[in-house]
Amino acid sequence: MSKALYIAEKPSVAQEFAKALKINGQRRDGYLESQDSVVTWCVGHLVTMSYPEKYDIKYKRWSLDTLPFLPREFKYEVIPGVQKQFEIVKGLLNREDVDTIYVCTDSGREGEYIYRLVAQMAGVHGKKEKRVWIDSQTEEEIMRGIREAKDLSSYDNLSASAYLRAKEDYLMGINFSRVLTLRYGNSVSNYLNTKYQAISVGRVMTCVLGMVVRREREIRAFVKTPFYRVLSSIALEGENFEGEWRAVEGSKYFQTPYLYKENGFKEKVYAEKLIQELSVNQPLQCMVDKVERKKENKNPPLLFNLAELQNVCSKLFKISPDETLKIVQELYEKKLVTYPRTDARVLSTAAAKEIYKNISGLRNYEHTAEIAQHIIEQGNYKNLAKTRYVNDKQITDHYAIVPTGQGLNALKSVSLTAQRVYETIVRRFVCIFYSPAIYQKVSLVTKIQGESFFSSFKVLLDEGYLKVATNSFAKRKAADAMNGRSRTGAAGNTESEAADSDNGKNGSDNSSEDMACDTRLLAALQNLKKGDILSVDNLSIKEGETSPPKRYNSGSMILAMENAGQLIEDEELRAQIKSCGIGTSATRAEILKKLFNIKYLALNKKTQVITPTLLGEMIFDVVNCSIRQLLNPELTASWEKGLNYVAEGSITEQEYMDKLEHFVRLRTKQVEDSNIQPYLRQFFDAAAVNYKNSTAKTGTKTSGRTGRPHTYRKPADKK
Repeated sequence: MSKALYIAEKPSVAQEFAKALKINGQRRDGYLESQDSVVTWCVGHLVTMSYPEKYDIKYKRWSLDTLPFLPREFKYEVIPGVQKQFEIVKGLLNREDVDTIYVCTDSGREGEYIYRLVAQMAGVHGKKEKRVWIDSQTEEEIMRGIREAKDLSSYDNLSASAYLRAKEDYLMGINFSRVLTLRYGNSVSNYLNTKYQAISVGRVMTCVLGMVVRREREIRAFVKTPFYRVLSSIALEGENFEGEWRAVEGSKYFQTPYLYKENGFKEKVYAEKLIQELSVNQPLQCMVDKVERKKENKNPPLLFNLAELQNVCSKLFKISPDETLKIVQELYEKKLVTYPRTDARVLSTAAAKEIYKNISGLRNYEHTAEIAQHIIEQGNYKNLAKTRYVNDKQITDHYAIVPTGQGLNALKSVSLTAQRVYETIVRRFVCIFYSPAIYQKVSLVTKIQGESFFSSFKVLLDEGYLKVATNSFAKRKAADAMNGRSRTGAAGNTESEAADSDNGKNGSDNSSEDMACDTRLLAALQNLKKGDILSVDNLSIKEGETSPPKRYNSGSMILAMENAGQLIEDEELRAQIKSCGIGTSATRAEILKKLFNIKYLALNKKTQVITPTLLGEMIFDVVNCSIRQLLNPELTASWEKGLNYVAEGSITEQEYMDKLEHFVRLRTKQVEDSNIQPYLRQFFDAAAVNYKNSTAKTGTKTSGRTGRPHTYRKPADKK
């Protein structure tokens, strides 16, 4: 009797497939078997690319004579630590009674690569191979995936893209790491007084290093600019509010060189002069020149993709993107949420049709039982497909991360942080079934002797989705951060925490826009009309200063990687690859972790703030003087775009490979022919002065700002 073989990515997932398939057979060494089915598993990657010395022993010694290394055919090998499981899987794949293989590895490029390598090394021939593509690990979704499994050949382009990505990382990592180490490794080790220092570079990780170092240097170079704002204190029916002077057209100071922007002066003396001029006529009064009233809707935020969830968890729980991924992967494997490694923030049309099931299940979740019941009773989910939260065009492999409504009993078995991450996902999900939050906004322009003062007020009229957005464990501020909720601070500055990601803008002056407003003042403002005369209690000067760009934290770094295409200066190129980031949702956290491990970057675990180390800055300078393209998002994002084209079938595997080999050959030769040693010392010195604990050339080496000594070891070639 012929059997079907199901191969999963890890044992826990295989177990869920076995449950869904009702396989009650015995568990054997490395697999489960019944009368008609066998379920086995990988343990992540079982096969990897071979190091150069496996091609020829001469490559073991790093030498310029053997570069560039560009093999015609790539070699692969079984990872020694998982040899036993590979042999088991190989045997099952080639069993005579197995006629159909269901590929059940993670539904994405990396999962595809894991199986293809195993099948390649196992020599699978003459079997039907079908691809199971699922969005969650619920029994229903697993069985749907099996029923609708397509022939594996349908994913050949995705497989080609996966192979190319690995080859790209391999060739760039090996060739560029070796050539830079051979040419400039001694310069780095001599400066740090270390015995040996490899220069590890990679397509993605070096670009990330560049982003962090550039930001740090922007902060160092930033010069604070003081500015002086003139404010009026206006009386209205027993209440007081502020007006901010601006040098708009008609002002005596319009477009004068004394201004800092239009709302302040560079020097205090001019602010004092303005107040003196406006205070000639007493008592002080102003005239209402313009009143605008409008209601403003704030829609619920889009759903979570992995990057946005990692960003929020960094803010809320001070955990790294790697930790967030581990948690959400666990929630996925316990059937609580849908597939985590997704770039989409919307649902598919197909998922929207079945969304009732997700909501219905949440009636059994203590924190949203009443909310879910309300959504069902109101029927708010019925028109979901017509909203901005459903868009098939914005989905590549998987839709957004949402709760399945199942597996709730498993919540007791996960950590407290994981429980809170789950609630965070649930809250974001239920918000989309509620109406927008509604604000009343009043904008006011008053004039004193022809000079204009501006006031803006924003009051929440209807909470809408905000009434269900706050986590049960969260303080108000933290909840606002999670949901992109507008808040009015003590200084009257209304802002979105979700939008408070690092934009790197210089010269932020933190001036207030919307002021706090109680109902009494709002009522008085509603009655104002043009031409009204109001008393002015006083005119004052408020001193401020510009602030430097913010350092990246682990969450904002992930978002910056996702949106790296937007950092490209060339407008035409940016338009071409604006949707491309660097790395993928599956790899970004690991790339950051690698940079921390090799001591190029430092992570403050309490704040999740990322800073470069001295070593990291030195590597940056070496690369910047030799293969500058590796530091720029343009290169990495364009390569990522190329991989997408391969996956789509727009370009061939060979076309991509030809361009890759040309790039590696050209840049390797450029480094071989370069001689930048004479210039490096000055760059190293400029960086070293920022590290108090650095004792380059004199003793113990330190990295980052912690002052703790590190021993620099030779890392393996980096991908």
